[in-house]
Amino acid sequence: MTHIPSPAEELRLLDAELRQLDARRSQLLARRGWLVATLRTSRPAPAAPPRPEASPPRVQNVLLVLGGTLLTIAAMAFTLVGWGHLGIVGRSAVLAAVTVAALTAPLPLLRRGLRSTAEAVAGLGLALTVLDAYALHRVALGGVDGVGYTTVATAALAGLWTAYGLLPRTAGLRLPLPAALIAAQLPLTLWAFAAEAGPYGHAAAALATAALDTGVALRVPARSVRVTATVLAYTTGAAGALTAGGLSWAATGPGAAARAAALLLLAALIALTAARRTATVAAPLAGALLVAAAGSVPRVALPGVWTVPVYLLCGIALLAVVRVERVPEPVRLGLVRASAGVQALAVLWAAQTVAVTLTGPLAWLGRPWEGAPSDARAAVTAEVPWPPYAETVPLVLAAVAAVLAVTARPGARAAALVLAAATAFVFPPVLELPYAAGLLVSCAVAALVLAPSFPAAAPLAPVAAAHAVLLALASRSATLTVLTALTLLFAMAARNRALMAAPVTLAHATALACAIGAAADWAPEHTAPLVLVVPAAAALLAGRLGAPAGVAVEVTGAAAGLLAVGLAVTDPPMLALVLALCGVLTGATALRPDRRRAGYVSAALLVLATWVRLAAWEVTTPELYTLPVTIPALLVGALRRRRDPRTSSWTAYGPGLAATLLPSLLAAWADPHWTRPLLLGLAALSLTLLGGGHQLQAPLLLGGAVLALDALHELSPYIVQVTDALPRWALPALAGLLLLALGATYEQRIRDVRRVRDALGRMD
Repeated sequence: MTHIPSPAEELRLLDAELRQLDARRSQLLARRGWLVATLRTSRPAPAAPPRPEASPPRVQNVLLVLGGTLLTIAAMAFTLVGWGHLGIVGRSAVLAAVTVAALTAPLPLLRRGLRSTAEAVAGLGLALTVLDAYALHRVALGGVDGVGYTTVATAALAGLWTAYGLLPRTAGLRLPLPAALIAAQLPLTLWAFAAEAGPYGHAAAALATAALDTGVALRVPARSVRVTATVLAYTTGAAGALTAGGLSWAATGPGAAARAAALLLLAALIALTAARRTATVAAPLAGALLVAAAGSVPRVALPGVWTVPVYLLCGIALLAVVRVERVPEPVRLGLVRASAGVQALAVLWAAQTVAVTLTGPLAWLGRPWEGAPSDARAAVTAEVPWPPYAETVPLVLAAVAAVLAVTARPGARAAALVLAAATAFVFPPVLELPYAAGLLVSCAVAALVLAPSFPAAAPLAPVAAAHAVLLALASRSATLTVLTALTLLFAMAARNRALMAAPVTLAHATALACAIGAAADWAPEHTAPLVLVVPAAAALLAGRLGAPAGVAVEVTGAAAGLLAVGLAVTDPPMLALVLALCGVLTGATALRPDRRRAGYVSAALLVLATWVRLAAWEVTTPELYTLPVTIPALLVGALRRRRDPRTSSWTAYGPGLAATLLPSLLAAWADPHWTRPLLLGLAALSLTLLGGGHQLQAPLLLGGAVLALDALHELSPYIVQVTDALPRWALPALAGLLLLALGATYEQRIRDVRRVRDALGRMD
């Protein structure tokens, strides 16, 4: 019988079917969305339309300019070389008619809104007026001088174009007024040529034209005219100002200098006029021109040595405008900048003398203690010439320093102190004071800049001290005296500025120790223990100063220690003593909690001192001296690792193993027999195996390195024989094969190296 479900059961079945259909529909919709997205990404995007490389207005302008140019060329050809049935009069009449047509054609074009076309036609008309002027000269004024006629013609054209551009119906054209301004640049210059006015007349014409351009730039509101006038004003003004400046510098008498000064003053007034209306570079230029104008006549009237001070005084005088309230702020700021530029140039001129003064004493490094020079200038010019006109250098530097001292600007006081120190340095050689006076001045400068009241000048102290030391190298007594004084001076200053003064104190003490040894005729190796007094003092002082001053002191002490080692390197017994003393000093430094690592350096220095001593004694069996040190050291290291398993094998066993292995390796390389290399190789092999078995870096690496070097020494004769037997091309070929193999397996070799590094890193 057919089972008919109840309504409740049938409703449950329908709900279940509908839920399955909804789930399936959701799956199908998701699949459909993925397929649509895939098709959209795989379908090529529609190509964007090509962007035009030139806009229609630009194309129009190019065509109009090109057409006007071609018409102008045609008109020129018609006027100049267009020979036909018409004579020059006929051609002139035709040209005049065409000109009138070209100048009136822009009027209807402007009414119709064709501005670009009107500009092109107007430009053609302006060009035709130039040809009309030429035709007029050929027809009616052939006997008139060409330059004079051109002067009048350019002035007339400038006026005609200006009137044309100012007409109510042509005021919309942008070309006539700039063209008129360009034409106005020629009349005065051509007049100067026609009148044979000379360079002064040419400069005056250029400056007058620049004044006209400046007035137009400041008065005319049209942007095209204002830009054209600004460019022309700078061009003609620069030409006139440079000409006037050259005339001022070349002037030999007051009259010529006064005329050049008047021209420079005119140029300055033009620049000041422009600076009052616009905040541009005109104000600094005006200040520079005022300085050049004011110093023109005094430069000629006074000796050449006063040239720079005169211009410097004029530049400083510009600062008086700072207190004038009626002067606009842009002008005031520009004049201050001009004054600063003049002062900077004066200091740059004086820098040559300062450089000679500071670097000249370097010549005494190659010939110390030859004898005191005759005066301070001779001390700084042993190998370099003295600059000319240097008599006023101290005055120039002092004047600029005084200006900076009263300037309320950041860094001005520090710069003033630098210039004051430079003044003091150059003062003795400029005045040719006695040699001792030069030394005294340098030491006094060092003492003054170390004073607490001049913290900004502290970096000058080492410069002054170095200059004094270099000067003192000429005399033995001066060297000892200056070094002693500077050492005491910086030692007293170390209390206030330990970071700078303490290291410099130690440096001077090191130099003093070397000078004492040289004065006593000691050999360099005998001076080395005296130099070690400086590292000892550095070790004591660094602990009291702390960071960062202590670090600088330690670096200076380490440098002195290296110098001592270098002095003793030619005498092995003294070198062993110096190394041992350096080891003791570094060991004492390692007693500080923050310098525990210095103990490694101390151990290395002591071991090295032992080796050097053994070499000095010409010991052929170093093991007799090293094994009694190695065995207790290894026992102590083993006890330390038992108490503290985290102790590195390098700390526990490294010093003891190195004390014997390295001297034995050196002895084995010099031993012609096979017994020592064999025993050393067996010992190194045993250490390598022990280090690998117990995972200890120090025995493994030290033993492996010694074993490899020992084997290389034993195999070297055979390697030489094989190398001699091979053809010359074999070694390059083998090297090439090796490089190819390394390149082919580069990644694998990198992984192998990393695995070895990781394995060593896991060892103790």
